[in-house]
Amino acid sequence: MASYDYRSREALKNAIHSTYLLLDQEFEDIDHHKKDVLVPEVDKTPAQIIAYQLGWLHLVMGWEKAERSNQEVLMPAPGYKWNQLGVLNRSFYAAYGSYSLHELRVLLQQTEQEWLCWVDELSEEELFTQGARKWTGEKPNWPLVRWIHINSVAPFRTFRAKLRKWKKYEH
Repeated sequence: MASYDYRSREALKNAIHSTYLLLDQEFEDIDHHKKDVLVPEVDKTPAQIIAYQLGWLHLVMGWEKAERSNQEVLMPAPGYKWNQLGVLNRSFYAAYGSYSLHELRVLLQQTEQEWLCWVDELSEEELFTQGARKWTGEKPNWPLVRWIHINSVAPFRTFRAKLRKWKKYEH
């Protein structure tokens, strides 16, 4: 079974929430004055990790909102192409750069709750059927559940490992 193959909406929601909580815990012992410190072997600062997640969670929910409103879905974001993700990610860092670590964590908590509410609004067919959404693409045409996984559960896990590595340099 692939890591994104969930048997139910509840299994997906549990994976999202449990990995979010583990990620959030990693920020507990990070000095807020060090939120913007970049260390060797970790490509993002603690603040950039949260900004990245906020940016991508909002983008994906925006694609969904646009399609439901019969609007054109501009992916990955208006003015950006898929080969410009580095520039797009830097736009997230800039957008959230003035926030404290505490404020970023609160925003991520709120956004994770919005994400879970969105998952609750989706039908089983919308979640698990390939092609249920135009924005999920033709190649690859993934079911919505996979898009949800790769933009929440997967990076929550990856960023938790990055934060642990970051802490080894900072402590």
